[in-house]
Parts: sequence; C-alpha cells; structure tokens
Amino acid sequence: MYIPTLDDVLAARERIAPFIHRTPVLTSRVLDELSGAHLFFKCENLQKAGAFKARGASNAVFGLSDEQARKGVATHSSGNHGTCLSYAAGRRGIPCTVVMPRTAPQAKKDAVRGYGGRVVECEPSTTSREAVFAEVVAETGAEFVHPYNDPRVIAGQATCSAELIEQVDDLDAVVAPIGGGGMISGTCLTLSSLAPAVRIYAAEPEQADDAYRSFKAGHIIADDAPNTVVDGLKVPLKDLTWHFVSNSVSDIHTASESEIVDAMKLIWKRLKIVMEPSSAVALATVLKNPDTFAGKRVGVVITGGNVDLDKLPWN
Repeated sequence: MYIPTLDDVLAARERIAPFIHRTPVLTSRVLDELSGAHLFFKCENLQKAGAFKARGASNAVFGLSDEQARKGVATHSSGNHGTCLSYAAGRRGIPCTVVMPRTAPQAKKDAVRGYGGRVVECEPSTTSREAVFAEVVAETGAEFVHPYNDPRVIAGQATCSAELIEQVDDLDAVVAPIGGGGMISGTCLTLSSLAPAVRIYAAEPEQADDAYRSFKAGHIIADDAPNTVVDGLKVPLKDLTWHFVSNSVSDIHTASESEIVDAMKLIWKRLKIVMEPSSAVALATVLKNPDTFAGKRVGVVITGGNVDLDKLPWN
C-alpha cells in the first residue's frame, strides 16, 4: 500500500491548477455567535463540478500516462466523485463510466451525464456497487480511480487544506465530513506536515456512523447500506484512509438527521450559498460540541453543492 506524501501533494497542486478553482473562505458573525468559535468556511461547493472531489479526480486523470488513459477511467460513486471524474475525463478527452446506486439523486446522475460520463446503475449497497463495477472494468478495461482509497485521489484532496492554511492564519482546528475518508485523509496528510499543531476532527451522521465506531474500536467497521439523508457519506473506510484516520484524527463527532438539516438551513440562510446535506455535518457537530470548539479558530470544509433542489431534506 503506497502512502502519499507531501511531495505528492505539491505535485498535485501544480498538476491540477489549470482545472480547479482556488475556492473562497467565508465567515459569519451569527454562526460565530451560535458556535462560540471563530468559523472559517472553505467553500468547496463552489469548486469545479460542485465538489472538492474535482481535486482528487483531476489529479488522478491528469497523472495517467497516455497508455493508461487510452481506455478511459471508471469508478463507483454515490454522485460527486463520479461527477468530478467525468469532468476531469472530459477535460482530458477520454471516456468515463460511473457505477451509481439507483437511489442516487437524479441531479447527480444528470451531472455525470452532463460532463459526458456513462452511468451504470446498481442497488444501494456496497456489495452491489462493487459487483457491478467489476463487470464494468472487465468490459471496458478502464483505469479504476477509487472514490477515496487511492493515493492519487488523497493527494488531490489534500490541496484543499493546503489552500485553507494559506488563506486563514493560526487555525486551531479543521472539521470536515467523513464517509470513506478521502477528504479527511488529505487533510491529515497536509496538516501533519505543514501545520502539525492544528487538530483534525471528522464529522459523521449518527445513522451512518461506521467511521465513529471504527475509530473507537481501533479497527474498520463497515456498514453495507446505511440509511441517512446524507447520501454522500454512506461508504465505509478502507485500508489507506484508515491509516490516516487512525493516526492523525483527534476525534470523530456525530450529528442526528435533524441536527444536520438544521445546520444545512443555517448555512443556506447565513452564508447565502447552496450546499448539500453532506456538507452540513461539519457545522452540525461544531454546534453540538461547544466544549471542544469554544473560542477556537476552526476551519469548516463545505464539501459540495450538488443538491437536488426538487428533493430538499426539509420538504
């Protein structure tokens, strides 16, 4: 298992610079007052293709040799990684196939197709996803770009926190959502090298809390098909992301469905930005754990903005 290094992050920053945005950081006096902390929101919902995963996908796609890229790329994804891989593949002019749960938001399926990707549907479980994906790879011979358990992807995601610590001085902590752990792993990779005093917290829905239980147990515990409004955080940790989580994360906090929806409403109202339920988990856990964050300068990663406007979680 190759563990990416800071050199991989620096190479990724240079490689992907033409294909991504340096996303802004927003603040809110009201949200600071509610949390008792000084919050700095890194707005990856404003990223290319609407999610931080454009970073890792672009690093993987543009790091391929011509021979590797010839048959295209393929992945399995609940939405944002598939969308972002389709975006990156389109920029390079190669095919992309994405295996997606049939229950994935229609907006995310449409987004994959909009960037030129092909969608192959599966049942909403990890078992089905991986079985259908194996068939796709056998059929196409495409290069597999895992949504998160891939050194190229993690190095790309790590560029987000590298930007954040340049944009905001003297952070005490960074909080980001966790599903499979790609963003958190990238955060660990960057901060452990460039800002080791910054504490890293992961945020997870109570109804898909396998990373929390894994962290407490000291080994990976995987749920096959958790049920939560947070569609982007249903996948389990894998060996590479577990390496970063187990070694560098300070703690994992969870939030209920209602707390996540309330935090999502707050961000829409106060920051005036569109973001998806997965992105709200980080703020929900900050509000729920004032003793951890009170008085601290906290980076909060808003991971994506690809929400289905016809199926908002409060409708």
